[in-house]
Amino acid sequence: MFGVLFEQAADGQRYIEWLLSGLGWTLALAFLGWWIAFAVGLVVGIGRTVQNRIIAALARLYVEIFRNIPVLVQMFLWYFVLPDILPTALGNAIKQIPPPWGSFFPALVCLGLYTAARIAEQVRAGIEALPKGQTEAAQALGLTGYQTYRFIIVPQALRLIVPSLTSEVMGIYKNTSVALTIGLMELTAQARQISEATFQTFTAFGAATLIYLALALLAYQMMVAIDKAVRIPGTTPAKDAIEPGPEDVQPVDSLPEGMEVAK
Repeated sequence: MFGVLFEQAADGQRYIEWLLSGLGWTLALAFLGWWIAFAVGLVVGIGRTVQNRIIAALARLYVEIFRNIPVLVQMFLWYFVLPDILPTALGNAIKQIPPPWGSFFPALVCLGLYTAARIAEQVRAGIEALPKGQTEAAQALGLTGYQTYRFIIVPQALRLIVPSLTSEVMGIYKNTSVALTIGLMELTAQARQISEATFQTFTAFGAATLIYLALALLAYQMMVAIDKAVRIPGTTPAKDAIEPGPEDVQPVDSLPEGMEVAK
């Protein structure tokens, strides 16, 4: 079924090479976009929990704008609208960026800032899930607000939200497919191009689907490993904490060590 992918295309390459090229752009867009999203989302998420009302209001405004506008609309705004509202010289310079970079950079900014709004809410939830006694203890020790967030609040919050961040890691690389609408030849765009060239739609998109599935499973396993490595002691799943292991079960006729039968 997938034999057509190893046939030679009109440009001299094999169709499988088109898919691998698209996969490269997908991975680059997802990887770089994730770090932009994480950095911005961390700052905005912290801003949502600080006492300064102006900062908190600005952080909430950012979240409401970027989270509630569809990512496709944002992609069009960054690619088509932004160059026209900037100063003429700067806008023309952006329009003259050669492909594929002219599409890659707007897509990168779009996905990074869109995902950052979602991560900010995860960070906020993680911070608010911590007991208030953590902050009060830090103040009693004489730590400043920055030191409290830097050394106590944020490290614990990030460890708590690793499971919920898994969906964001998997979501950002799936959202890269939206970049085909502005001309970036990522994985979905290459699959569509193969379909149009060979009329083998099922083969082209079937191969792309399997690649997306493999990436999802890889991302999931990576996040599970990170979660186990950074999990806060005492926050293990309830099943592990409640159900006794074989070594904990004692025979019915035996008594705990140190106890004697009263006579």
